Amino acid sequence: MQWIKDKKVWVDILWECFGSFLIAIALYNFALNAKFPMTGFSGIAMIFYRLYQAPIGITTIILNIPVAIICYRLIGRDFLLRSLRCMVISSLVIDYIAPLLPLYNGNRMLAAIVTGTLGGIGYAVIYMRNSSTGGSDFLIMAAKAIRPHMKLGTIAFLSDIGIILVGGIIFKDMDGIIYGMIINFLFAIVVDRVMCGLNSGKVALIVTERGEEVCDLIDECCGRGSTILDGRGGYKKNEKQVVMVACNSKQMYQVEKTVKRLDEEVFIIVMDANEIHGEGFRVFG
Repeated sequence: MQWIKDKKVWVDILWECFGSFLIAIALYNFALNAKFPMTGFSGIAMIFYRLYQAPIGITTIILNIPVAIICYRLIGRDFLLRSLRCMVISSLVIDYIAPLLPLYNGNRMLAAIVTGTLGGIGYAVIYMRNSSTGGSDFLIMAAKAIRPHMKLGTIAFLSDIGIILVGGIIFKDMDGIIYGMIINFLFAIVVDRVMCGLNSGKVALIVTERGEEVCDLIDECCGRGSTILDGRGGYKKNEKQVVMVACNSKQMYQVEKTVKRLDEEVFIIVMDANEIHGEGFRVFG
């Protein structure tokens, strides 16, 4: 229905505004004053700002126009339009909202940490709405379309490192290059944690001959559902039951402790799960 589509568009815009606000604070109020060489087209725009006082947001838009035209067929119309909308929002926030807020003049390392954290959260929020702020994202997606076998992480790493090195060399700031690397690393960690880690957990495979009792105990100790899978020992060929359960780290400790009391010969494999969907976790959507 049309109203549902309209509602989704406005929700996307609100999240893009929030993400852009965090990115703007990270870039303008922390990174720019600390003179960090940043990644992406915003990093290039910050170089122009420091050299010629060119507005960061407007410069970012100008840099994006030829790239958007070249990459149009490769990245798709919908993704391009969403990214252009978000790019305009973030550029306006950087040029007109962020300057209204105070600049941070404290420790450079603290500025780098805040820049990486706020920027990472902002980018993650935007990525989760299937959008981007343009720039190097366009180039990365286009390169992936041309060479599907290439890893996105490798492409992004090479482009980001190149821009950081250029910025550091132009302003003869070796410490700035190191801080830029730290910020780039924080970006990756925070984006990953926000997009996947907040819904992460543990998955256990419990090999036992008392599957139903194990399931009942898991339900009693932490209120988690479980699944019984049929298995067979590879050496003795005897029938086994494999109980699969997903929960958070704290609950997994309780599960291990409780199950071992029931069956001392139980075999437990615990694995990290980046994302868990379903009842008790994040719902599909």
